[in-house]
Parts: sequence; structure tokens; C-alpha cells
Amino acid sequence: MSEMSSRDLLERLIAFPTVSRESNLELIGFIRDYLAGFGIDSELFHNAEGTKANLFATLGPRDRGGVVLSGHTDVVPVDGQAWTVEPFVMSEKDGRLYGRGAADMKGFIASVLAAVPAFLAEPLRIPVHLAFSYDEEVGCLGVRSMLAALEQRAHKPTLCLIGEPTELKPVLGHKGKLAMRCQVHGAACHSAYAPYGVNAIEYAARLIGKLGEIGARLAAPALHDARFDPPYSTVQTGVIQGGRALNIVPAECAFDFEVRALPGFDAQAVADELGHFAETELQPKMQAVQADTGISLRPLSAYPGLATPADSEAARLLALLSGSDDFGTVAFGTEGGLFDQAGIATVVCGPGSMDQGHKPDEFVSLEQLHGCDEMLGRLVRYLRAG
Repeated sequence: MSEMSSRDLLERLIAFPTVSRESNLELIGFIRDYLAGFGIDSELFHNAEGTKANLFATLGPRDRGGVVLSGHTDVVPVDGQAWTVEPFVMSEKDGRLYGRGAADMKGFIASVLAAVPAFLAEPLRIPVHLAFSYDEEVGCLGVRSMLAALEQRAHKPTLCLIGEPTELKPVLGHKGKLAMRCQVHGAACHSAYAPYGVNAIEYAARLIGKLGEIGARLAAPALHDARFDPPYSTVQTGVIQGGRALNIVPAECAFDFEVRALPGFDAQAVADELGHFAETELQPKMQAVQADTGISLRPLSAYPGLATPADSEAARLLALLSGSDDFGTVAFGTEGGLFDQAGIATVVCGPGSMDQGHKPDEFVSLEQLHGCDEMLGRLVRYLRAG
């Protein structure tokens, strides 16, 4: 296999429209074939439908832990966004490489793949593992099957570097997330007789108000962690649906809310408090009017936060690779908390900025991409020297 630059590899990766609702198998097949060209075997972990897959590969010895380089292959949709360039055809202008996923996070994956020949040029004392996942953008779903398999191995990796876009600044932490759906089942009637019905929207409003109260309590200065922005756990209602006509008391209302939780805070406690409020305060009033009314909560997705200690081996390696021990945090989530739960100490550092992620005309600068190449070059030297 001939060597390819990170720029050229990014161009190939962007061309695969791996929006989370679509398959990523063509991209995974490209990476598998690329690695096979260097004599590297890949292990695939498919979803239940066989339409998506994680890829895991090891370079170097297999009888010891090693360092994981991790990235997600899925990207967010471009629907409804005003792009001025083709989102799935990479374009270059003024030192920037444009395309969906350029920053989040195919730029890092391209740089990792470009470094493969350097990793193979001399024997590694410590292995490097490549872990590329699916469905990160919809709740960090895909990586879990791969991590479950790694946890069972005698020589599972010891450290993980997730290349989410941090402008190559070293990051040790982020918040966790819990997303929930609340369904309010009321009782319809003509609005002229509103007291004889159970207004699902009005009860949903009371529940949302309760979430606001909980969120205000979590914002108390005593609960702040200055490493994060905002420095407290947050609660937010983002979607609501209900009602059919103004002259009908609505029988149904549903809303989705999320908790962005500081590491160490149990986001489920918010859902439990809301459920208790619904069960003890609201449902008795609803069912006094009509017995078959009620409120239900169900989870949509969840992932844990990350808080890697600044004095850990993982942090020391990140300082070496990034050239800085000015560790920070990010507001967005990553798969890092899941790696950490699997016993693989995790840090975050990658090219580009999330200021461009999820937006039209997403880009990563050539300067950032080349900086990532240099960072991985330092990793090559570290793994050779042990």
C-alpha cells in the first residue's frame, strides 16, 4: 500500500456520507482495505442489523496493553443547512479543508491513518490500537459492543486518546448526558367543559416547570466546578409535542429533556425526582378525573462524563504529545467516559474546533491537520522508546 497524506485521506473519508441514520460500511471497508495493504488485520463489530460496524486493529505486540487512538466515523446531517460548498466533496480555500466531518472528526481519523506507515517503520515496544466507531452522534451507542469485547481480553489497552476537535489543546474532562422522553396521557373533551378533561399539555407544563426548579437548584454556587463551562450541571427541555385543536382538551403531550451532568453527579437523580413528583403530586389529580390517565418516563440515550486526574499516566502522556500541561475540559460529550468505565484511562485531543462542528461549511485548517500529524509523530517515538 502506498503512503497517503492526511489531507488526501481526509478527502477520501469526507466522500463517504456517513450520517448517523445511514450505513458506515463503505467507509469501514475503505479503512479495512487500507490497513490490509500494510498487512494489518481488522476486527469488525457490527450492529444487530449488520448495516454498521466498529473497526478495531492493533499495530505492534499483542501481549501487552498499549494506547488506543479512537474516533467516530458518523457525522451529523446537513439537512436544512445553508452550505456554500458540497458537504461530501472536500474543498480547499485559504488553508481550510471544507466538508461534513472535517473537524468532527474525520480529520483526526485521516491523520491516524496517515501515521500508519510510521508506526510500522520500526518495531513498537508498546502497541497502538485503532478504534473507529459508529453512532457516536446519537448517544455514543456503537462503541459499546467494541468496549464490551475489549474488557474481556487479557491484554486490553491501558490508555486511550480520543481525537475530538479541541484545537489540539489537551483535555481531561467533559460532562455526561442523560436524554429522556416524558409522555403525558390525559383525557380529551370539548374545551367548553375543560374541567371534565385532563389537559396533557398543562400537566406537561408543570413537569417542565419542575425541571426548571431542579436546574436552578443545580446552578447553586456551592455545586460549581470551575473546570467546566457552564460550571454546573444543566437541565434543558428541547422538544415538545401535543394538542390537535384549540377547542379540544389535549389528551396527549410528550417532551424530551436532557441533563448535562458534571462528572460525579448522577443525572438519573433528576429523572427520579421528576418521576417522584409525577407519581405523588400530579397523577393522583389526573386520575381523580379519569382513572386511565398517567405519566411515563423513558430514557433515550446516556453516556458518562470524564474526569481523568491531572497527575495520571494518561495525563502525562497527553502533555508529552500535545506539548502542554495546561489541561482543560470541553462542553460537548465524547465516548471517553465509556472507555474510562471499561478501565481504559482516557484523554481528549484532536485537530479543529467544535465551533465548526455540526455547522454548514464545516472545516479543519491545514495547520491543525499538520499539527495533529506532528502530535502522532511524537506518539510514534514514544511507543518505540517505551
